[in-house]
Amino acid sequence: QVQLVESGGGLVQAGGSLRLSCAASGRTFSSYVIGWFRQAPGKEREFVAAISREGTNTYYVDSVKGRFTISRDNSKNKVYLQMNSLKLEDTAVYYCAAQYGMIVYITSQQYDYWGQGSQVTVSS
Repeated sequence: QVQLVESGGGLVQAGGSLRLSCAASGRTFSSYVIGWFRQAPGKEREFVAAISREGTNTYYVDSVKGRFTISRDNSKNKVYLQMNSLKLEDTAVYYCAAQYGMIVYITSQQYDYWGQGSQVTVSS
């Protein structure tokens, strides 16, 4: 079992940057694929990015490619989401999630553990 805690959200102007962190408990963090999802008011939760267990493979939704970067440090049990060139439409609650195993899924149903979420608000 793994517990996840997000941090780093906040209010930023359009074009600015934020870095979200996801801290995980447990000794087997490197056995989990980690994904970031987001949910805006009135919308369904959507996939943002995911990273394989050893960090060698990353995946992004088209709308954030070239602007967001997911990374992980297994020695620190942390995953990061660097968000640059933020847009108004990036405003949402961002969640990190963990999935035990090798296959990297981009749908939320495959993820077993979730953090509480971190609010990101982009203003004009």
